[in-house]
Parts: sequence; C-alpha cells; structure tokens
Amino acid sequence: RTPGAASSVSQPDTEHHRPGCRLPPPAEPWTEPDAGDTLGSEPRTVSRRYLSSLKNKLSSGAWRKSCQPGTHPGPGMQEPEEKRIVQELLETEKAYVARLHLLDQVFFQELLREARSSKAFPEDVVRLIFSNISSIYQFHAQFFLPELQRRLDDWAATPRIGDVIQKLAPFLKMYSEYVKNFERAAELLATWTDKSSPFQEVISRIQSSEASGSLTLQHHMLEPVQRIPRYELLLKEYIQKLPAQAPDRADAQKALDMIFSAAQHSNAAITEMERLQDLWEVYQRLGLEDDIVDPSNTLLREGPVLKISFRRSDPMERYLFLFNNMLLYCVPKVIQVGAHFQVRTRIDVAGMKVSDRRPSHCQASSQRWDGACQAAIDQIEKRNETFKAAVQGSEGDAQEQELQSEELGLRAPQWVRDKMVTMCMRCKEPFNALTRRRHHCRACGYVVCAKCSDYRAELKYDDNRANRVCLHCYTFLTGSVLPGDKDERRRGILEKGSAAGSEQSLMCSFLQLVGDKWGKSGPRGWCVIPQDDPLVLYIYAAPQDMRAHTSIPLLGYRVTAGTHADPRVFQLQQSGQLYAFKAETEELRDRWVKAMERAASGWSPRGSDDGDLSD
Repeated sequence: RTPGAASSVSQPDTEHHRPGCRLPPPAEPWTEPDAGDTLGSEPRTVSRRYLSSLKNKLSSGAWRKSCQPGTHPGPGMQEPEEKRIVQELLETEKAYVARLHLLDQVFFQELLREARSSKAFPEDVVRLIFSNISSIYQFHAQFFLPELQRRLDDWAATPRIGDVIQKLAPFLKMYSEYVKNFERAAELLATWTDKSSPFQEVISRIQSSEASGSLTLQHHMLEPVQRIPRYELLLKEYIQKLPAQAPDRADAQKALDMIFSAAQHSNAAITEMERLQDLWEVYQRLGLEDDIVDPSNTLLREGPVLKISFRRSDPMERYLFLFNNMLLYCVPKVIQVGAHFQVRTRIDVAGMKVSDRRPSHCQASSQRWDGACQAAIDQIEKRNETFKAAVQGSEGDAQEQELQSEELGLRAPQWVRDKMVTMCMRCKEPFNALTRRRHHCRACGYVVCAKCSDYRAELKYDDNRANRVCLHCYTFLTGSVLPGDKDERRRGILEKGSAAGSEQSLMCSFLQLVGDKWGKSGPRGWCVIPQDDPLVLYIYAAPQDMRAHTSIPLLGYRVTAGTHADPRVFQLQQSGQLYAFKAETEELRDRWVKAMERAASGWSPRGSDDGDLSD
C-alpha cells in the first residue's frame, strides 16, 4: 500500500461523525515505504514520537476541562442533541467491533491455522503479536455493544447512558496489556513478514479482501490503542449537551472519570514500555552481561569522562553509567560490533561515598557526577531505612497483633512492598513471572499468591464493597471456614520468618554471596543468625520472606577473614564445604566474623541481649 492510497481511505469508525464532533484522525505511526514498495519489503517499526504524543494526549489537562451545561435543544429539532451523540457512539462502536472481529476471528485465526498446518512459523509468535485481542473483542461484542444497543432502543423510557458505562468502564483497563505489547507486536510482525513467505501470504490475502477496506494489518492493530481517548471525547461532548438538571449528568460525569482512569492505565503502560525499551538499548550497548541485566533497574545518568593518569600525558576516554543500584565504569570499544562498551568496574551504590578529593583522577567532561551519585546514595539509604522499619514493625507482641486483627477491614492496611518478598507470605511458595504472581490482600496488606487470595470479603473502609483478601482474613472477616486442601502441613526446617528472625537476632544484614556455589551472578542475601537458633545461619532472598533460601549449621566451621584481593570477603570452610561472603564494609565483615566464630565454637547467648552484634 502506497502513502497515497492510505490517505484516501477513511476509517470505518469515523464515517458517521457529525460535523460538530471533531475526533482526531488516526495518526500514522508506521514508517512509510517509498512509493511502489510492497508489503514487507522494509521492516516497519512503531514511531517513538507517536507513542510519546499519544501519552501526552492521555495525560494532558485539555482532556479534563470541566464540562459546562449545554443549551437545550431548539423546538425545531426532532430529537435531543444528546441522543444524537449516543447514536454516534453506537455507530462507531459497531464499526469498532467489526474491526476487532477482523483482527481476532480473521487475521488471528487464519494465521494460527497456517502455523499449525504448515509449521512455517511458531504459534507462539502469532499469540504474541495479537496479545489479548480475543478478550477485548469478546468484551465489546458480547457486553458493551449489546448494552448500548438496548439502551438506545429504550431511550424514550430511559434516556441515559452514564450508568451503563459505569458498569463496563473498569473492564477497559485490560487495554493496558495490549498497549504495553504493541511495540513488540509491531516488531514481530515486521520480522516474520520478511522471514516467512506463508506468513506474508496469509496477511496479504486478507488485506486485499473487501472486509479489510484496503488497510494493512498494522492499521487495524492500531485501533484498540486509539479507542479509549475517543470514548472520552464522545462522553465529554455528551455531558456538554445535557441540560443542566438532566438526571444523567451525575452518572455521566462519574463515567467520564472512570474512562479517564482507563486512559491513565494506557498512559502508564506506554510509559513503562518506553522505559523498558530505553533500558534494553542500554543493556545491548553493554553486551547483555548476566549480572547487569535487570528490568527493575532505572538509568539515572550516563556520559563520558576523562581519566587523567600520571603515567600518560594525554587523558584517556572512559564512560559511566549510573543506575539506581550501581555505577558502571566502562571503556569504549574500538570495534563496536555488538557491545559498544566493556565494563571494567562495577560499584554498588549501597556503601558508596562521594568525595571531593577525587582520588581516581576522573574528571567529568560535561556533567557534574557528584550530585547524581549523591542523589542515588540518598535514595538507596532511604529505601534501606524503610526495610529496617518494616522488619522491626512487621512482628509486634501478641497484644499488638490482636489489635491489628480487630482493625481488619475497618481501615486500609499499609501494603508490604512487592520487592520485599520473593515468596507468598501465606503458603511460602516462591513467586515467578508466569505461574505464581504477586497480589495484595486488601485487608492485611500481605503479598500473597493468587491461590491464597482467591477470596472476596466486604471491607468497611471501602464502603462495604467486596475486595480480594487472603484466606486468613476471609476466615476472620466472614467467620466461614472453607473445606478443601487448606490443611495445616508440618512446618519445614527453612520456614522461619525473616522478619521475626531479624528482630530477635544475634546478627543480621545483607551480604553478597560470592563464588560458584551461589551462581554466576553473585546475588545478595539477607543473612540472619537468630537468638532462638544461634548456631545456624539462615539466608533469605529478601528481608520479609517467610522461608529461608538455605540454612548453614555453623558448628565446627572454620572462619577466615579477608583476602588480599578484597578485604571485605570472609569464608566458612569445613570438610570440603566452602562458602564465601562479602560485606559492604570491613567493619561489618569483622562483626560477622566474630558472630560466626562464636557459633562455630558452640557458644550461645545466656540472656536476651547477650552478645547482640546486629545493627
């Protein structure tokens, strides 16, 4: 399809617009091929400028201007102006559902059938391209469109749509998943169009059909991204045309707020997609090293520096990447094939200090790095303080726990942060990105899995609406005891809560786990020697975990402190077993060595405060 052909084709859901309704025409986010190019001759990618423009529209204050009451329809009009807008909403919805049908039932299903029969391309690629389009299509075809049709048919008796949109608007938040996947879907589509002839043939055949309207698959896929802002425009105009005392004004305004919330979800998805894309580009420039790539990181600053050496007259060019948790000191590669930089040194922000003396003889070429580094240090220290407060306050005495139970449902809980746990706080099973994801109990604030939070109870602080809660809170709030496989099982040897152990411990802190035994990346672990089990070291993935990753009985181990390479490293050794750890400071290393030597000799505290070495 040539650019000229694209401009001459009207979008199906704008054919019924009245002159007074000015919806923005769909932008062209795809890179246009030269005239005469055929489909798939050049990879088409989503324009980052278009996504930024869409995000700005969604968050712009212009979308939220207060709606003033409109004028009453004149006596010469045959029907109210607000009804004409509802008719327009219904007509555009019919065209939109037809577009979704084309995407889901034609493009998606035809490509799936071809993948299964020819094996020329994977089925998973097709599913990734179309994301959750089937759910979006089913929602609009089976619920939203029929509700709008019934309400317009019964307009004389019930002249309102605000209540209908209020019931259905929360489901529009599922668009965030589609929008977040949009750029990846575009890249997969371009790649497999060039890579697989059967893939391209199926798409070309459908695009040339009358149902496709001479538009490409990329244009059809763009429709869901643009749909929610169009709902908001139509609903705003509907409110403006309502008489001042219309009974639907309050419901319609509330529905507009809910539509705006759905638009914000799409906006957040676009922002997250841009952040991950930028982060991935940085990781590619660094060579995608295992111990560096982390999607939760945030790039704070990057730029060149000049290293001044007494042995050389000319300064040497270096490059710094400052993330929220580490500073990478890099050397630019001469031949930039693949990675552009080689990482020479990684410095953890935790424990890093900014000095005016500049002993490394590095001089920033264009930016002052001391302020950026100090801001990163302050942020991570603030987060560590939050960790300590959570550890100290998560387990109180029995009276406090009883008081908290009495307050369940009466006030909103303080949620435990996702990053503070790596396993469900009820069943102790580890989380993962696919089969066991994180959820929050709305009553107690614990991070739990879907199985442990598959219950709903009315909460007074939320106007007695039903909310997701864990089994423990469900039983307390409703008085019901559910039968099934929820029986108490025997407590495992590793099931000692980290928060309780940290509060009553001889020693606890983060330690980096060094050596092949812990894997290539050398992760950090929350290490605890509890007072009630003073001869065992428990290692947790996070301070709030309810089960330890592993435990080491310390009795009989030999403790060695420091090496020439790094004085912060210390080791445990016994009968061929070797464990190596690295503390953030030498002072912290000395305290750990003292605590482990005591445990290795069989020493145990005589009192509650005897020998406490922790912070």
